[in-house]
Amino acid sequence: MTFDPTTANLAVRATLATVGSARPDAPVVAERPARTRRTVAARSQVAARLHGLARWVEPAQRHSCQPG
Repeated sequence: MTFDPTTANLAVRATLATVGSARPDAPVVAERPARTRRTVAARSQVAARLHGLARWVEPAQRHSCQPG
């Protein structure tokens, strides 16, 4: 296995970011505003249609005499 300095640098930065987020002076991210009923309804409808489309394109199960 070879040493990859780019990956090592990214790992160190990610570790420092994670460790630094627990400090008392860490920046605070504001909470997201609540979703409206209209947004929730639209997301539910899109999800239902996508699930229906996925069921439609899913390959049928093969019925065979052989186990497994």
